[in-house]
Amino acid sequence: MSNTTEKTYTRSHEPIFWGLFGAGGMLTAFLTPVMILITGILIPLGLIDSKHLSYEKVHLFATSWYGAAIVLVLVALPLWHTLHRIYHALHDLGIKRGRDLQQVFCYGFAFAVSIFVFTLLLQMF
Repeated sequence: MSNTTEKTYTRSHEPIFWGLFGAGGMLTAFLTPVMILITGILIPLGLIDSKHLSYEKVHLFATSWYGAAIVLVLVALPLWHTLHRIYHALHDLGIKRGRDLQQVFCYGFAFAVSIFVFTLLLQMF
């Protein structure tokens, strides 16, 4: 028998958070300029009628099942992106003590707010 050593891998939850980070970053990068263009330039210049973003129309959209799903994604993914960036920025700043607490705070906050928004959207139906 040969003496071979098997490499053991430790499981990591990091790919899940990197996936949420990437999705939130992509969403933010694509939608932020569009929202600035619409709400900061086109509506004030009168090129788009502001009645299209009235409370009644936005509420009607958010209370549909597809609208609620879109609102949840638009809130949750950028939040996960931001808190993942904050978590790694703490490490970059040299704050290495309490990494587990930082991780629980950052990812726990993102999870809690995502669940909070989800429950608020459910209550709108």
